[in-house]
Amino acid sequence: MTNLPRYVHTNLVARDWRKLATFYEGVFRCKPVPPERDLKGQPLDKATNLNSAHIRGIHMRLPGLGEEGPTLEIFQYDDVAPALEPLANRPGFGHIAFAVDDVAGVRDEVLNAGGGELGELVTHEVAGVGWITFAYLKDPEDNIIEVQSISKKEES
Repeated sequence: MTNLPRYVHTNLVARDWRKLATFYEGVFRCKPVPPERDLKGQPLDKATNLNSAHIRGIHMRLPGLGEEGPTLEIFQYDDVAPALEPLANRPGFGHIAFAVDDVAGVRDEVLNAGGGELGELVTHEVAGVGWITFAYLKDPEDNIIEVQSISKKEES
């Protein structure tokens, strides 16, 4: 293949893009990548297959991958379709995951920043990987987030 793919971003459609961007910046240290977007017109309508689409939002640089790393694209449409209940087993993109040193501490940060819990914090051994501590959480708009920590020994 002469044109090698490179991962660029994942889009997250928000009800309130500013609130969600503030959440990901505060809890997960994502960094805004200007400019803010304000997109509309025939090319957008053709690409999205929507009529009179209007998008506002921003890209947030994901942590740990440098200045050229991928972004979380947080966009808000003027006309938003109803959301489905967040379920870990719903087909399609399921969740975004972050490796952290302190899963319980980040869980508390998520809750204090307006997010929620989807399930419980769990620690168990995965053969060939080690001990994983993880939790499935929700951002303020109910998108699923996994926070995890892997070690070679069981954490207390």
